[in-house]
Amino acid sequence: MSELLTRSLAGIALIAIAIAAVFHGGYYFAVLVAAGATAVFYEWARLVRGWGPAWYFGGFVYALVAALSLLWIRDRADNGIALVMWVFIIVWSTDIGAYFTGRAIGGPKLAPSISPNKTWAGFHGGIAAATALGGLWVYLAGLSPAFLVLAPLFSAAAQGGDLFESWMKRRAGVKDSGKLLPGHGGVFDRLDGLLPVAVLTALCALTGVA
Repeated sequence: MSELLTRSLAGIALIAIAIAAVFHGGYYFAVLVAAGATAVFYEWARLVRGWGPAWYFGGFVYALVAALSLLWIRDRADNGIALVMWVFIIVWSTDIGAYFTGRAIGGPKLAPSISPNKTWAGFHGGIAAATALGGLWVYLAGLSPAFLVLAPLFSAAAQGGDLFESWMKRRAGVKDSGKLLPGHGGVFDRLDGLLPVAVLTALCALTGVA
């Protein structure tokens, strides 16, 4: 089985599980979020071994705040289910758009010293995909129009989270944060972009920005 096929099948399975948990809510969503946050912190702790206690504490806070943000959005924010789905759509479309645009166009590297495979074409492709699909979801789900403006900004934030994790892996001298997910590496590899988007979305909803 090719790497792309393995990656695609695993990705579809993960998306299906996430969507089912969002709509079922309650225990199902809480367990999924808690499991994801725990796995992220475990893999973070392995990456930063020997970097000092501040890195361990920072990883714990980062994973915890992102998890609490998702739980709050789902159960407390206005139109919470639709808003969590918007978060997922932004992150997923960014990843897919950046991956295929970068492979198709190539060109100048985005951050060659951190992640040599990422390109500026992929960066803009990810933003375009997130803006289009996130905007469509805003229209279909009746979310605040402010999320139309936030879509490209949060897509860039998702890619920033990805680059930050890439920098951590390069410093740690590893290719992936783990091996749990076929074709994807570790859980942190899959959720690196989701973490900042979840926190930013919760902040916008809490402060009334959107």
